[in-house]
Amino acid sequence: MENVYIIGDRWGVSLGETLRPYPCDDFVTSPTLQAWRGVHVEAPAEVVWPWVTQVRLAPYSYDWIDNRGRRSPRELAGLPEPQVGERFTTAAGRELGRIVSVDPGKQLTATIMGAFMSYVLVPQEHDTTRLLLKIVMRTARWAALGLSVGDLIMTRRQLLNLKQLAEHHQGALAAPRSMKCARELLRVER
Repeated sequence: MENVYIIGDRWGVSLGETLRPYPCDDFVTSPTLQAWRGVHVEAPAEVVWPWVTQVRLAPYSYDWIDNRGRRSPRELAGLPEPQVGERFTTAAGRELGRIVSVDPGKQLTATIMGAFMSYVLVPQEHDTTRLLLKIVMRTARWAALGLSVGDLIMTRRQLLNLKQLAEHHQGALAAPRSMKCARELLRVER
């Protein structure tokens, strides 16, 4: 496919991250819309993954727009691993989309309103993670522009919220470990 750039088709991703394969690519041949988003998360993939899978409960973007003002959960619900065929998300009390591919801890791919999207976790050095999202869809080119910009606004907020929640959760996990280490050091010094 020729490289056609659309306003809003990239945010927070490198050229290499746009060139890599994503599972959603297997579901749409010759997409007219391709959009990539990404954030760097100061937490390991195993801490980020449960937050990604929790999009099944709520959209995690601008709740006043896409969730009728209901706040997306700020605590992990202890959901089981997602399964192909399950609902993708819930917004404004309505179940939306379907999960089409899962590799636990690595990627979640779903379809919603004709678009396919893959959330991909890429572990980095120092227990950090790149959380990448690619969206593909076949639609009219004029519609692709509007969808790309609208998606950029909503998905940017979603990824930043997931990043913040994972980092906060990572900090909460680290604090008890730090306190335990400090107590053990005190015991050794006595």
